[in-house]
Amino acid sequence: MRKASEMVIVDSSVWIDFLNRKHTPQTNWLSASRSLGNVGLNTIVLAEVLQGIRHDSRFNQAEQFFRNLPVMDSYDYALAVRAASNFRTLRARGITIRSTVDCLIATFCIETGHQLLHCDSDYDFFERHLNLTVLHPLPLPVP
Repeated sequence: MRKASEMVIVDSSVWIDFLNRKHTPQTNWLSASRSLGNVGLNTIVLAEVLQGIRHDSRFNQAEQFFRNLPVMDSYDYALAVRAASNFRTLRARGITIRSTVDCLIATFCIETGHQLLHCDSDYDFFERHLNLTVLHPLPLPVP
């Protein structure tokens, strides 16, 4: 059963752009919303973001930054089974998700009732077919 929540889980696709100071609708929303306390991540996203940082000083800075956010544990047997089931459901519809990690993140959000902020097209299938709740920020104005 889903729990009602105001938490927005931010996918690594957005965190990476945010840490690299790239301006997108998602990173602009994140910049404006971080202090509101409704932004978090799960352990899978944390690992995915941190593993891509090459320099020790940036790694340490990012790790310290993430310590100030809610980080939810996302690994357990039931979630793994449900993620596999969701993958199979989509595959039966002719959709192959490219990443097991994306299946786990989407399923975590579906099961907990958290919204997902992302810029990864694989999640669109979870939204369309499996009721993933996605936060869609307004596009950036054209200069």
